[in-house]
Amino acid sequence: MNIGFLYNHDVLHQVRHTAPVIAELVTMPTASVTVFTSTAAQEAEVRALVGIATAARIRFVTLQAGALAEAIDRALRFIAPFRRIAVLKRNRDIFATLDALVVPETTSLLLRDRFGLSNLKMVWIPHGAGDRSVGFRPVARGFDRILLSGRKVRDRMLAAGIITPESGRIVGYPKFDTVDPRTALPPLFDNGRPTVVYNPHFDPRLSSWYAMGQAILNWFAQQDRFNLAFAPHVMLFQRRLHASVEHRRLRWRTQIDPAVRDHRHLILDTGSQRSIDMSYTRAGDIYLGDASSQIYEWIARPRPAVFLNPGRIDWSDDPNFAHWRLGRVIETMAELPAALADAASGADRFAEAQQRAFAETFSIEAEPASRRAAQAIVDLVAGSG
Repeated sequence: MNIGFLYNHDVLHQVRHTAPVIAELVTMPTASVTVFTSTAAQEAEVRALVGIATAARIRFVTLQAGALAEAIDRALRFIAPFRRIAVLKRNRDIFATLDALVVPETTSLLLRDRFGLSNLKMVWIPHGAGDRSVGFRPVARGFDRILLSGRKVRDRMLAAGIITPESGRIVGYPKFDTVDPRTALPPLFDNGRPTVVYNPHFDPRLSSWYAMGQAILNWFAQQDRFNLAFAPHVMLFQRRLHASVEHRRLRWRTQIDPAVRDHRHLILDTGSQRSIDMSYTRAGDIYLGDASSQIYEWIARPRPAVFLNPGRIDWSDDPNFAHWRLGRVIETMAELPAALADAASGADRFAEAQQRAFAETFSIEAEPASRRAAQAIVDLVAGSG
């Protein structure tokens, strides 16, 4: 069986969610693996994660979008992922040779919906285990198999009719096979202060950056009680203009004020490797964020969290904001000092809720998630389950 893995995104944050599965599949005698990438950085990241010996057993194919699509994408990528779609269309004949294609996003379903590959089995391993509505859209019904992190996501997808008991299978979280989220890293600073990790999302409706971000950086720069690691979702600083078709919102992303760049108690990381390998979620003391699924990686070791709701969203009974039950929710800058002081007090009243949420979100078993995922893919292709 010929199984492909596709990496077709602007940045590298999706790679760790599926690359460990490749390493397991190549050990199976019936599976042949081809990795498709659309940038050299994607291929380098896959090779680094699977190792030299495993990479030697994989066929790597670099996909091109075409000059016209590249030009359109540079001008209008905030409206739609033109380059990603062009990569799919231009290379449909290559994908047609596969038995199954494994992806960490949903745009690739266009191969079946628009580009005629009706016989290609499609497998989705979501790149995160968060609560945003974008992860539970009806379009995902088009996958033959969705490999899920745990019962929280499975139950919600079943209730929404996105999966059936046969098409959805809990396998765990392959990203955790690359790094143990429960293992703490040394402090990011050597001054003894607690470190706050500010992790705003890029979504134009949900992110706190647009309304509060610079004010938050200014506040941390001017105080001496906390360190700050500013580690936004890697897509936030990839574009100046962000659009959300789902929420019908368009917003400009402002630049960071240079005045906050030269402070020894601040790290400003807008997209390094540490932004995608759980370095900050493993080393921080207090989480400060809004809609990112990284909160679920954070609570592998329960620690205080503060959530920012500058849009005053009515969230309490909304499953898209279930993670906001894992910490204190504030709406204004005036509330931030007291919320952080409370978080730093050592009495985290949300620890038990975080432990429950982690157990519900991630299936942790002796058998690694990537091995369980590999078997689920082989079973699909073989028609055995």
